[in-house]
Amino acid sequence: MSKHHTTAELQQIATATAAPVRTRVDRTFGLPSGLYFGTVGLYLAFLGLLISAFHNPELLLPMAVIIGSIIFGFGVNRTWAAMKPENDSKPATWGQFASSGVQTLSGHLTAAEASIQVLMLPVLIVFWGLSVVIIAAIVR
Repeated sequence: MSKHHTTAELQQIATATAAPVRTRVDRTFGLPSGLYFGTVGLYLAFLGLLISAFHNPELLLPMAVIIGSIIFGFGVNRTWAAMKPENDSKPATWGQFASSGVQTLSGHLTAAEASIQVLMLPVLIVFWGLSVVIIAAIVR
């Protein structure tokens, strides 16, 4: 609950400084860069599978837009994670990730569990694309 504080109480608690206080921000989520590259690679593998199976010139522009969206979407996140000023956070190395895992809102995950969670959707999308290609090949 909130509580009303008088000006006198606030003056006892508060401290005024001349310079703004910078907070340390970790935007890396505690995951190594390889998981992000793996995710991007699996999304691009899905698109590559569809492009190679249905190589239609009319799909050139939509596929280029989708590929650009994936690359730029993950690129913006990478840039955001490395933003300055005084941002000394870096993605975890594989060794750090393997030894400590990652803490989530639902509890601690080991490196294997976190990797499975991160890569599950892209892997399922690749299998879905493979299924679509196999069905299209059978129907033709």
